[in-house]
Amino acid sequence: MKLGILGGGQLARMLTLAAYPLGIRTVCLDPVKNPCASEVTKVIHAEFTDEAAIQSFLSDVDAVTLETENIPLSTVARLLKTHDFFPSEKALQISQDRFLEKSFFTSLAIPTATFRSVNSLDELHQVVPEVGYPCVLKTRRLGYDGKGQYVLKTPADIIKSWDFIQNQSLILESFVPFEYECSLIAVRDKQGHTLFYPLTLNHHTNGILRSSEAPFNNLALQKTAEQQARLLLNELHYVGVLAIEFFYDNHQLIANEIAPRVHNSGHWTIEGAQVSQFENQIRAIFGLPLGSTDAIGQSFLVNCIGNRLPIEDCLAIPGVHYHDYAKTPRAGRKVGHVTLVDSDNARYLKSKETLSRLLNLENDVE
Repeated sequence: MKLGILGGGQLARMLTLAAYPLGIRTVCLDPVKNPCASEVTKVIHAEFTDEAAIQSFLSDVDAVTLETENIPLSTVARLLKTHDFFPSEKALQISQDRFLEKSFFTSLAIPTATFRSVNSLDELHQVVPEVGYPCVLKTRRLGYDGKGQYVLKTPADIIKSWDFIQNQSLILESFVPFEYECSLIAVRDKQGHTLFYPLTLNHHTNGILRSSEAPFNNLALQKTAEQQARLLLNELHYVGVLAIEFFYDNHQLIANEIAPRVHNSGHWTIEGAQVSQFENQIRAIFGLPLGSTDAIGQSFLVNCIGNRLPIEDCLAIPGVHYHDYAKTPRAGRKVGHVTLVDSDNARYLKSKETLSRLLNLENDVE
């Protein structure tokens, strides 16, 4: 069996590594020349709209998935004529557009921020009083890791935000004064069987995920998150891994966004769960039984942003696992991650303190 992956970055790389022991091979299609997955699998270098490249790609695979939401819907419509695509065209369409995404939450009575569509400066002036200050003007499409956003705190910011981000479809959202951010990784197979990983507590720096810790043990929140995830998965007839990012505010979860794929906040599952999110993605796609999502002790994941960390210092810490994505370092780029896993709580806390000190996390986690 062979899986086609749209995209060839670190998520495709990790999917490939999870597929290999199962006897499943992968092929990627990516516009980027020599993406990091090319070290471990075949990558066809071409635009997602290149008909000849898509034909070559499809001729070599049995099913198709993705590692990025930035896939033209026309490409998905093309491949659906001959191949199964997971998770689904509808899930991709919704996740590509923040307004559709928030509307989808609302249709299922899942709490989310107050939001309004914005298509002109006059419309922005009209909806700001409805949403209230502070609020966030965002692009409806694209934008990730904090990009494509402007926070409005006073009326003076209306013109400033419009000048900063105009000439595209926008959404205005109320600013959620959250206590913390968390995420849930879920997986659903073709028969509708669904499993959930423990909630993960996340910390961001400059809009980029810096660290995650799991399990975030809160039975009430876990139950609520699972109920909401099940609604989303069933409504979408979803197959594969789905990540939901939440804000926690005033004793409730506020759904922020979904990712129809394996997710950075679930990287800890590679060593920290019975079966990783990557392997369960492969299992779901090819109709194999889903694997246990139970955690193995505590996990603490840190992204290497901009530069790799010294491997010797990291591996000297008990329970630490090192992942180098083989990407050229540059500011703001995720070039690897480090995961600490330990079932001994005292040793875990000591190792976490050592790792945090090594990474200077005390100063840069927001």
